[in-house]
Amino acid sequence: MARTKKSNKMEKPLWLKYTEEEVKQIIIKLANKGMTSEKIGLVLRDQYGIPKVKIYNLKIRKVLDEKGLFEEPTIKNLQRKSEILNKHIKTHSHDQVGKRSQTITKAHLKKRQDHLKRK
Repeated sequence: MARTKKSNKMEKPLWLKYTEEEVKQIIIKLANKGMTSEKIGLVLRDQYGIPKVKIYNLKIRKVLDEKGLFEEPTIKNLQRKSEILNKHIKTHSHDQVGKRSQTITKAHLKKRQDHLKRK
């Protein structure tokens, strides 16, 4: 079936009122509030009306890397999970499955941190 081909070039829609520098400042402001890059993308889309940052030839991770604000989301999530498991193990000390899960999570976290140190 014949179809028209989408162009690979992303063009900035006329209704977008933000410049590239303003978008960078918004990203930095949201990162300083403690948001992850995934959450920043959602906020830009929902609250600021910016469908994709790629329209501005930017990537959220690169902007955060330039300012030294990027934190690996998997490490943050593993740390959060580890804290929750620690709290659970304190109240339920006989939970063997929970202890095993805690051990696995800590090992995964350490492995991930070691991997990032080598980079």
